[in-house]
Order: sequence, then C-alpha cells, then structure tokens
Amino acid sequence: MLGATASVGSDRVPRLFPSLHAYERSWLRGDLLAGLTVWAVLVPEALAYASIAGVSPVVGLYAAPGALIFYAALGSSRQLVVGPMSATAALSAATVAALVPVGGDRFAAMTAALAITTGLSALLAGVLRLGFLASFISEPVIKGFIVGLALTIIIGQVPKLLGISKGTGDFFQQCWHVIAHLGDTSALTLLVGGLALAIILGLRRVAPIVPGSLAAVILGIAAVKLLHLNQHGVSIVGPIKSGLPSFGVPDVHLRDFAGLAAGGIGVMLVGFAEGLGAAKTYAAREHQEIDANRELVGLGAANIAAGLSSGMVVNGSLSKTAVNGSAGARTQLSGLIVAALTVITLLALTGLFEDLPEATLSAIVIAAVIELVDIPGLMALYRAYTKRLGREFGFVARPDFIAAVAALLGVTVFDTLPGLFIGIGVSLLLLVYRASRPYVATLGREPGPDGRYSDIERHPDNRVPSHVVVLRIESGLYFANADAIRARILHAAEPDDVKAVVIDAETTPFLDVTAARMLATLEQDLQDRGVRLLIARDIGQVRDVLRQVVDDQALTRVYPSVQAAVEEAQRGPETSQATAR
Repeated sequence: MLGATASVGSDRVPRLFPSLHAYERSWLRGDLLAGLTVWAVLVPEALAYASIAGVSPVVGLYAAPGALIFYAALGSSRQLVVGPMSATAALSAATVAALVPVGGDRFAAMTAALAITTGLSALLAGVLRLGFLASFISEPVIKGFIVGLALTIIIGQVPKLLGISKGTGDFFQQCWHVIAHLGDTSALTLLVGGLALAIILGLRRVAPIVPGSLAAVILGIAAVKLLHLNQHGVSIVGPIKSGLPSFGVPDVHLRDFAGLAAGGIGVMLVGFAEGLGAAKTYAAREHQEIDANRELVGLGAANIAAGLSSGMVVNGSLSKTAVNGSAGARTQLSGLIVAALTVITLLALTGLFEDLPEATLSAIVIAAVIELVDIPGLMALYRAYTKRLGREFGFVARPDFIAAVAALLGVTVFDTLPGLFIGIGVSLLLLVYRASRPYVATLGREPGPDGRYSDIERHPDNRVPSHVVVLRIESGLYFANADAIRARILHAAEPDDVKAVVIDAETTPFLDVTAARMLATLEQDLQDRGVRLLIARDIGQVRDVLRQVVDDQALTRVYPSVQAAVEEAQRGPETSQATAR
C-alpha cells in the first residue's frame, strides 16, 4: 500500500494503479457501490460542465473515462475522483474564447488542445518535482477566486434558467443584462428550472445519499416527453452524438498549442490546487499520505487522456470525492467502474439526454457551484484581525481578507485567469509588506517572584521595569525589515526616563549582515543619547553573525535571560558585572 505514495523521480519505478496493490476482497462491495453512485452524479454534471466550457454537452462525457483510468494508474489518492469541473471549465471557456470564436468544431478542437497543454504542463511540473509551488497559492486567494468564479458561473447560467438571451461582458455587465431583460422571462422555463433547482437542493438537505442531479435529469426528461414542453418554448439539449469519441491529437496548428500555453499553465494551477485540496482533505480522514508531485503527474496524464479523447480539461473534485468516500470507496477501482459505466453511457444512453431541458442543466450547474459562494468563509478571514495587527500594519491589518477580495474582484471584473494572478500578486505583495514590518512586542514581567516576561498587549497587568524598555522582535532580522525595526527601537527609546533597551532575541531565528550592521550603528546612536542596548536569550546563529560582523563588545555580550539583562541595565555601565555569555 505504501506504493501509493511513491515519488516520481525516485530510484524505484513508481507503481501503476498503486491503490489496487494488496487489494482485499472485502473492499469490493464498497468500491462497486461507490462507482455506481459517482456515475449517477458524474454524468449529469459532466454534461453541465461542458456547457460552461462552451462545447457540446457530450464533450464532458468524452473527457471522463480516459481521465479516470489514467489518474487511477498514476495518482496517489485512493479516493479522489477526476472529471470536468466548474472552475476549470470556466477557465477553459475564457482561454479558448480569447483565441477563436465560441462554438463550432474549431472551438471544440481548441478545447481538447487546451486539455493536452494543461496535461503536459502538469506532467512536466510533476517530473521536475514542482509540487511545492502549490504552497504559493494561498488558501485565501483560492477562496476569493472560487467565490468570484462561482458568482460568474451562476450569473452566466441564470439566462437559461429564465429563458432569456445570454448577456456578455464581466459579472456586473451580465447582472445588468439579466435585470434589464427580466420582462422577457419565460414562465414555463423558469418553472422547469426552479423545480429542478428545488429538487437538487432539497434532496441534498433531506436525503443526501440520493443523487439529486440525476433525479432532476430524469424528471426533466420525463416532463419533456410527456408534456411536450419543447413545443411550448422550453429549450432542450437536442441531438447528442452517440458512440465513442475520435481519438488522437486534435486538428490544430502547433502555434495554437503555443498560444494556449499560458492559459494551460493557469488552468493547471487552479486544477492542481483544487484537486490537491480534495485529495488531502479525504486522505487526512483516512490517515493516508498524498504525494504532491505524483498528483501533478496524475493530473497531467488525466488531462492528456481527456484531450486525446476529444474531451476537455479535468481535475480532482471535492464533491464527487466526498460522494465516493461516503459510498464506501476504498481504492481507485471505484473510478475504473465509473469509467466503464461512462463508456456504456456513450454507447447506448446518450439518446436519453437529448430531451433534457437546458433550464434543468442550468439548475444542475447552479446547484453545484452555489455552495462555493462561501460568504461566511470570507467573513471569517475579515474577522481574523486583532488590535495589535491593526496598529502594526494599518490598512493591511486584514491581509488574508484583502487577498481574497482582490482575487474575487479580479475574476468578476477582469475574467478568470487574470483574477487568479491578481489574487496571487496581491497576496505576495502583502506577504512582502508584512515581512518588512514584523511585530515588535513590548514586554513586561508577570506578577510573582518567578514571573516571566511577556507581551503587555496580551497581559496588561505585567510590570514594566523602571528606566528599561524590553522589546521582542517576532521575526528574523534581515535586510527587508532592518530599517523598520531600527525605527521601532528608536521610537521606544525616545522617553527621557529610558536608560536602556533590552532585546529579547529568543524569537529571532536568524540575522543577516545588513541587520547586524544596523544594530551596530543603532547601538552607537542610542549610546550618544545615553541609552544602552542589550541583547538577551539569542539563538546561536544570531550570536555567530554578530560576533563575525560587529566589533562592539556591548552587542556581542548576550544575557541568558531577560531578567539578567534588565538587572544589568538597571545597575548601569559603571557597576555592571560579567553576567553575559
């Protein structure tokens, strides 16, 4: 079983289908049931997500079998389900639409080419062991990006739900289009879509084990067949090509692949972040390990297979993975079963979906993404704030919230891929800003004979030693923050009664040459004011750099405790004793 976490690029060749090694017969029932359950969810959602990508609904089914098989062969998760997803489908539509007009064979071919491009970029990243790069897309950025993307997807589906013409432009322009055309709403179309939405959301609440999307599809098709709704203004999906897709590289020029490269990398980043999050979420429940580099390889192979099958981009799904796990899946055999059932659907069942109302398909999309509009999650980021941060960082006291909102607005105003990079850029800028202004705590001694020194912001009853300011720099000390820390220390030493500043260096893990020289000049400036600078409880690396760079004996003497440094400072330089290391 440990083969599931074998690293790509390791000395040992990674196992294929790692989750199936050492398979136990008792797992078979759970995997079979999970496969059937996931298939019931995947088919209608794949049709819906293909419509988001701007291609024929059947393209979503084309993408699934190969993606499921190749992920099972190369991925590290035992339960992750891959397939078309709303976020990457929207990115696919935006990327391809920037190069060719929406609709037609050319658009479908470029959509398949984008899947191959995405797969190649993920495969290369996995082979180069670049899985660590996912850490640079922060959770707040992903949160804001997903919320913005969900809002954009929802407003794009509302016209189908209402039976009105589709608007163009960004999220706000589409909102205005919907408002301006509310008078054109088809009551029957709205009834069909509204009932489908109510069924899906209602079953999700009262009977979550029942696939609400499949129930809505069956009822919608039955209503069209029995009541001939398509003859009364309700749009239906229409003819869906049956049979297996054509296999091979899509008919596009090599320069088209080059034009898709940037978009493919963006889709890969989003798909990888979403899929890795889903894989880790479920693996943590089962006490399993996930290999990020192997996940990249699995994602890459899945997308290449989808593209070579005339499909669209795919990635790991948190919702379908949850369905898979809750139905009893123990290995990727459930995914292989879903792949086989999808092939059967393509060969024999596509005709059943031709009478599916587009309003029902729209309701499936809206129901799938509405739970992603996590406003409480955004507010939790807003509340992750303290007065201490507010005083220290001013307008960036809520950096995670700002990064999330930047990504959200980027998506809703500038489109999906720019929104992602706007969020990442703002997140990195805030990280640099925060790194350049670390929190410097003022310490006081807690009551009691053995009281320790701690932040007076958190412990207002602490006693501040007379004529001595004790500061704790809660960060490494280096070129980016040296000037800000110097200003903070000088400010603390401004009162006339201050005779010494003690720096508790226990929370300063490292020091560079720039910061060491800053401390040397600072010590001299303070000395000219009649204020001493002492260092307590340093870490070895800090002491080593100070002794290599600074000649001043006052800085290279380090006191074993804050109290020892305070007592030394209160004695004054004339009566000091050798208590430092």
